[in-house]
Amino acid sequence: MVSKVYFADLRARSADENKGNKIMKLFDEAADGMFSEDDVVAVKVHFGERGNDSFVSPVLLRYIVDKVKERTRKVFLTDTNTLYYGSRHDSVDHIVTAILNGFDYAVVGAPVIIADGLHGGNERLVEVDQKHFDVVKIAGDIYDASGMVVVSHFKGHGMSGFGGALKNLAMGCATIDGKLEQHECAKPIIEGDCNICGVCVDGCPVGALRLGEEGVEIDYDLCIACMNCMDSCPNEVYDLNWEEDVPIFIERMMEYSLGAVKGKEGKLLYFNFLTNVTPDCDCVPWSDYPIVPDIGILASEDPVAIDSASYDLVNRQIGLMDSILEKNFEFGADKFRGVWEMVDSSYQLVYAEEIGLGSRDYRLVKVLF
Repeated sequence: MVSKVYFADLRARSADENKGNKIMKLFDEAADGMFSEDDVVAVKVHFGERGNDSFVSPVLLRYIVDKVKERTRKVFLTDTNTLYYGSRHDSVDHIVTAILNGFDYAVVGAPVIIADGLHGGNERLVEVDQKHFDVVKIAGDIYDASGMVVVSHFKGHGMSGFGGALKNLAMGCATIDGKLEQHECAKPIIEGDCNICGVCVDGCPVGALRLGEEGVEIDYDLCIACMNCMDSCPNEVYDLNWEEDVPIFIERMMEYSLGAVKGKEGKLLYFNFLTNVTPDCDCVPWSDYPIVPDIGILASEDPVAIDSASYDLVNRQIGLMDSILEKNFEFGADKFRGVWEMVDSSYQLVYAEEIGLGSRDYRLVKVLF
């Protein structure tokens, strides 16, 4: 089945063509007849880590919220607490970070609710009956919402190649325990020579690292796969088993995506923003230079189709020379492989289609003004 993906570029020569009007037109085209006054709709968005500034602008998000409010007054912005220990690990810090990054009621027009509760304990067990999981752990307030608009900043990611709608569903709708279930198959391994500096040991939030006579040692029973050690090590001691573990991690993510959408059939809408296409997830406390120019905004009812279209549109761009991109600058080349060469990001799309999340076969419909 061919899925429609609606697309608006970023060219504008009049008020009618501003981004807000384009977002509203995309909503009307993609969400025809979706949502009613009885629905409670979650607008799933990444609020960005403190120090990051490449997340979807709350000013633009307001247009999506206002369109939903034309159909139901019960709308809330939501995300879930992080597995790693940053500025969004519990809902107090998370809400403060969201407000600091501009996601205040006065700006966006909807309240912020962290869907898995204060410490990630508000969860629902959802049956998926797949290869890795029979049941997945989805945040309670996301599960209880009758509809959802998933708004994603399409960008790179160190373990999945890219992050879009599918990853926003998988990690973004899971509780902390659910995130751990996805990550625990791909824990860091020691590959390099350790100089016993102790930086990673001091930074491990769960005490899973210790310094031995020959270097750092990992207690895998304690490790939560937060990757703090990989990020903090100055000597590149840590690595992942890219060939065996990372594809399993991607499969686990897609099975969680399946659980996130269960029970919301016909009431799911996806927006992907192909702007500030940075090499990293918005979970990092910085924003690197984009790897390609800004492209546009997409909307669809199909998460696989919208991520497929986004992936193709990024790869049709000429890579930016001043970015972290190391290769694949040319038209058609895989830009995410140019940054994260060990990750086949397209496997997300293959496995998601295989388990019934949507179709890679899409038709791009350009919205005219």
